[in-house]
Amino acid sequence: MGIIAKLVEFEEAIKRREFRGVLRKFIRAVAIFASLFHLYTARFGVFETMQLRSIHLALLLPLTFLLYPAGKTSPTNRATALDILMALAAVVTALYIGIWDYDRIITRMIYVDPLTPWDWVFGVIIILLVLEATRRIIGVPMALVGVLSLVYAYLGPYLPARIAHPGFPLTQVLEHLYLTSEGIFGIPLGASATFIFLFVLFGAFLEKSGAGKFFIDLACGLAGGVRGGPAQVAVVTSALEGTVSGSAVANTIGSGTFTIPLMKSLGYKAHFAAAVEASASTGGQIMPPVMGVAAFILAEFVGIPYINVCVAALIPALLYFLAVGFMVDFEAAKLGLKGLPREMRPDLKKILREGLHLILPLFALIYFLVEGYTAFRAAFYAIVVVIASSFLRKATRMSLSSIVSALELGALNAIMVAVACASAGIIIGVISLTGLGVKFVALVVNFSQGILFLALPLVMLASLLLGMGVPTTAAYIMVAALAVPALVELGVDRLAAHLFAFYFACVSAITPPVAVAAYAGAGIARANPFLVGVTAVKLAIAAYVVPFMFVYGPALLFKGTAVEILTATVTACLGCYSLAGAVQGWLLGPATYPQRALLLVSALALIKPGYVTDAVGVGLLLLVMVWQKASGRPGKLKGQ
Repeated sequence: MGIIAKLVEFEEAIKRREFRGVLRKFIRAVAIFASLFHLYTARFGVFETMQLRSIHLALLLPLTFLLYPAGKTSPTNRATALDILMALAAVVTALYIGIWDYDRIITRMIYVDPLTPWDWVFGVIIILLVLEATRRIIGVPMALVGVLSLVYAYLGPYLPARIAHPGFPLTQVLEHLYLTSEGIFGIPLGASATFIFLFVLFGAFLEKSGAGKFFIDLACGLAGGVRGGPAQVAVVTSALEGTVSGSAVANTIGSGTFTIPLMKSLGYKAHFAAAVEASASTGGQIMPPVMGVAAFILAEFVGIPYINVCVAALIPALLYFLAVGFMVDFEAAKLGLKGLPREMRPDLKKILREGLHLILPLFALIYFLVEGYTAFRAAFYAIVVVIASSFLRKATRMSLSSIVSALELGALNAIMVAVACASAGIIIGVISLTGLGVKFVALVVNFSQGILFLALPLVMLASLLLGMGVPTTAAYIMVAALAVPALVELGVDRLAAHLFAFYFACVSAITPPVAVAAYAGAGIARANPFLVGVTAVKLAIAAYVVPFMFVYGPALLFKGTAVEILTATVTACLGCYSLAGAVQGWLLGPATYPQRALLLVSALALIKPGYVTDAVGVGLLLLVMVWQKASGRPGKLKGQ
């Protein structure tokens, strides 16, 4: 538990400084200006690629050093002289690319024209700054991967043959990472500078308009009265919040402060209550229309509109929440828990009457995306709709103060994403320079003997391991650069391969031993973080199966005829039902071990596409249901 304790300690340490006075006003002004700048570019788009990316980094990277302490002994109410110096250096080194010497940099011949002294000095400084910012706000694991990638670029000739390369001089490494769009200012930072920032800002505006509270009240009104009501409220709330948040930890904290104590008060054990919230909140990252920020980068990597990613992810996301709902329902049945009493449930009609207009921005966003607007232009207009729709009722009307607060909050929430993307740019830059991606593909293909069934678990493990202790965005980018090409090489559809890596990068947030969403839930519930993580994995077991389902059955990604898509969806739902019954030991009543074994076989048969296996799966499920009916096993497990 030593590693876990250290990580929990780190999670508690990365809290923003609280300033007062001039510095507080300055940071607020910078954050508001950053949001206004990105809104302007979304509407008018007057900046070229490298200019936009450099200004984006120049606005957000300095805030990392001002707002996040270097360590536990650093002051929490003021920035040190070194913090201020690093912030200034971040501004200068980023703007050098987009403003100061932009014309020379975009017209120079890469790897031919010599570097200037400023190129050298600023290149070294910005790499060090990005790595330090990564350490402060994301954690040591991600920063260490960045350092190791630089070491790998330099020491290639001295490494084992399978991963060796001729080696590159420091000049070429520096040029590749700083002066081209293959490194720090590459695709990830480009995604952060455009639609990711705008979607984060969209979430901030929704929060300030009262949409978050509306979603919680709506979930409580819809699901509060069913068996295990508070837990189902957590599932529904996280699904609704996930449509606008895309952050597992943020969802866990946001809705968990309400749902976890409520679950505990009605009989759920602390670790189970925290696990329900963590697993449901993790699913928010895969729930359209606003998925986790990594999904936007996924769209860039695959080269398709973001709306296409949303469409492909819809059925798997619904399967995820359906499976978690089944697990929660069976647990409530085992414990004999009822729904919330009528007096504790909000009036659904009143909720809809007073807050239904808050859903309009989501419909507007979907409309703009379907109509072919670019993702960041769609987000811009959706923000306008948020403000406009808030005026439909006096209680939700956004004042100038709340609009300004949303501008500030959006920029502050985007800092971690920008730093993660810049850091990932270093890693991807080294991979593209050294050809490590090609070597990794060869390793996976050789190790799996070209058998997809063996290669998929390797990529799954890579996603889970690289996701430990780092945000989903960073984990996905690393796997997308290293392991996804191996799946494509083995014949997997490109979108399915990227979604496969994306899903496992998401569920790394609840996978022990490093399960950051589980830690967040455990903190609220005052439960053992490791036990919460293990329980969350059990609840979200479908998330570890669904990616295999859509790799072998692309109909779940809306690829195929209407009949194929409908058949695959229905059988997958039944498969999730069987899987939940097998894991929880409950269906119509307590399930014996032979019945659980049959349910597991049923789940696996329904998961595998094909009419024969579907028929076998349905038959076994019906067999267990008839068996339980005949033996009269309804009720509650003994001893619970």
